[in-house]
Amino acid sequence: MFTKQGSTARVLLVNDDSFELATMAASLRLHSVNVVGEAPNKFIAENLFLSLSPEAVLIDLQFSGEAAIGLLQKMRKVNPAVGIVITTSCPDLRLFGLLERNIPAGTKIILKRSISDLSVVTGALAQSLISAQDGSKMNWINLHTSIQKESFISVLNDLTDIQIETLRLVAQGLSNSEIAKVRFVSEKSVEQIVARIAHHLSISPDRRRNLRVALAGEYFKWLGAPRH
Repeated sequence: MFTKQGSTARVLLVNDDSFELATMAASLRLHSVNVVGEAPNKFIAENLFLSLSPEAVLIDLQFSGEAAIGLLQKMRKVNPAVGIVITTSCPDLRLFGLLERNIPAGTKIILKRSISDLSVVTGALAQSLISAQDGSKMNWINLHTSIQKESFISVLNDLTDIQIETLRLVAQGLSNSEIAKVRFVSEKSVEQIVARIAHHLSISPDRRRNLRVALAGEYFKWLGAPRH
């Protein structure tokens, strides 16, 4: 249980996975967390936020990363003191096209694989109420050393912002010429970046498989397996 000014803080849950949403809501209530609303999409979340005035928001960040952050930014404009906790299966938010400056100040981010028990979530919610008011930077919490050392995270850390963005565009199905237009660079430059990404990911040239399909597969693996 966590409190704000002596009373149990009101929490809004946002998650587009109905099973996860129901499970998290039930579990938090069993731990005396005052869950006042459950939203399966951003439209319902925005309406519930305005009508219920929660003091903290626990939101799952999956495939609609930019839309979710846009929602959180709107919420902060309405209530600058609202605590924000993000859960995600993705260890690098750049894969969503997000940089640290995009994330509201004081946000706590939890990698799902690092959640050993519900106290990690309740602790993050409590911390978020304080961080929202002191203007501290967003930060990841409870990332176990064993997870940080996993090879796939190390590979992601080695990729530059430009390489990550190019990988995102490849996964979205854009051709090299289309990526070149989006990024205002030459098609040759894109080809070189794609080749470097493939090298970093240890994807060797193979006539039996399409390189772009292989890159897209790696991207979605890190983003989190599709749930629908």
